[in-house]
Amino acid sequence: MEELPDRSVHLMITSPPYNVSKEYDEDLALEEYRSLLRSVFRETYRVLVEGGRACINVANVGRKPYIPLHAYIIEDMLDLGYLMRGEIIWNKASSAGPSTAWGSWRSASNPTLRDVHEYILVFSKESFGRVGKGKRSTVGRDEFLELTKSIWTFGAESARRVGHPAPFPLELPRRLIQLYSFKNDIVLDPFAGSGTTCLAARQLSRHFVGYEKKRLYVRLAERRLKKEGLVD
Repeated sequence: MEELPDRSVHLMITSPPYNVSKEYDEDLALEEYRSLLRSVFRETYRVLVEGGRACINVANVGRKPYIPLHAYIIEDMLDLGYLMRGEIIWNKASSAGPSTAWGSWRSASNPTLRDVHEYILVFSKESFGRVGKGKRSTVGRDEFLELTKSIWTFGAESARRVGHPAPFPLELPRRLIQLYSFKNDIVLDPFAGSGTTCLAARQLSRHFVGYEKKRLYVRLAERRLKKEGLVD
């Protein structure tokens, strides 16, 4: 992110690839994967303003063994100097899809849990608050009361509909942008994928910066933004 000045971004929202051999993953060893994320989030720290927020959507992976990615990310973010604000449990409910990964059927010999939730980890840089003088929030009363709860329930996104193997729904960045940023702020997604964070930012009158190394997904993000009339 060397082209971005220090302290130029107000909010980061991202969902890093989960490193579980999906087509967009690198399938790195765990420590290599953590090193990659640390390098990205170290740069994110540099470009965030004081009090700027970093929101990371992550799901734990694996079964034998279970890999608590959210715990590793929390540890690494704290080591990088971030202040943790909390964690949101995204309850995907019935849209999480059916699963037959039960281990042992109706037996205590080896039952396997089926995750119907993901995490949204929320951090700040240097201070918990941001100076809001002269800035305009766009979140309403009832929405604020709802979004400040630690469990959010809404459906997952269809990979087929979006054209990306693991898109998060527009509702996820929309809520975070409403809760954690002011109008005309700059929102960053260092793993932009299909551009959902960028789309939500423009819909809510924020500016965006998105990074994506696969040209296929860059073109997909551009098409989505143009379809909504949000970019030329």
